[in-house]
Amino acid sequence: QVQLVESGGGLVQPGGSLRLSCAASGSSFRLYTMGWYRQAPGNKRDLVARIDSRGNTNYGDSVKGRFTISRDNAKNTVYLQMNSLKPEDTAVYYCHANAYLDYWGQGTQVTVSS
Repeated sequence: QVQLVESGGGLVQPGGSLRLSCAASGSSFRLYTMGWYRQAPGNKRDLVARIDSRGNTNYGDSVKGRFTISRDNAKNTVYLQMNSLKPEDTAVYYCHANAYLDYWGQGTQVTVSS
């Protein structure tokens, strides 16, 4: 069982930045593929960014060049640095872990609005 706790969401103006954090339980964090997904009202949950155990990353097309995913295995934490935020980035952001099974965090709201 892996527990994921997200933090760092909030309200930000267009063009601003936020950093999301996701702390994971478990002694094998370094082996997990970690990801961030987002879901806006009426939409499906989409991949934002993913990082595997080797540090390889991939991003959704809409966030490439603006968002950066990283991980700190010593802290069992994955981060999502979000820059140049746009109103269309408004969504609930979910942390995901692939650790043989799929695990999800409870989600954190990100609202981009002036």
